[in-house]
Amino acid sequence: MLGREPAAGGTARYVDSSTDRLQARVTGWVAERYTLACNGFEVPLVPTDTQGEHVGGIRFKAWDPPSALHPTIRAQGPLVFDLYDRWTGRSLGGLTHHVVHPGGRSYDTLPVNANEVEARRRTRFQPFGHTPGPMAPPVAVPAREAPRSLGLRRVG
Repeated sequence: MLGREPAAGGTARYVDSSTDRLQARVTGWVAERYTLACNGFEVPLVPTDTQGEHVGGIRFKAWDPPSALHPTIRAQGPLVFDLYDRWTGRSLGGLTHHVVHPGGRSYDTLPVNANEVEARRRTRFQPFGHTPGPMAPPVAVPAREAPRSLGLRRVG
């Protein structure tokens, strides 16, 4: 909740909706060899109860509203994910996540069912745009407040 601001017809109290969180789940993971990188930073992954499965979170600023809690931090999308191999110093693959439709499409209606919701969500993930081949090792960021999340707003 932000402070009061002048608005048409009086004052308004805006809610900052500019930050977002994305959760990552990887399977078949070998923690000694691989690192999941997001925009060049290491995503802290923790094991689950399932063998070879790890999860982690990424907090980022999704868009730049006129009023926000972090006015000096620019929007950090799209997020570029790379699977970094520590042994070879290369990206083995990755994807790009867009906060909104990558073509700029704005939907006029609400989705009619779960299938349409999933289709809209899938258009925001693209299997290209990541770092091809050799890359610098992802930067590890100490996670003081949330040890299972990468806070991109703090590393800017």
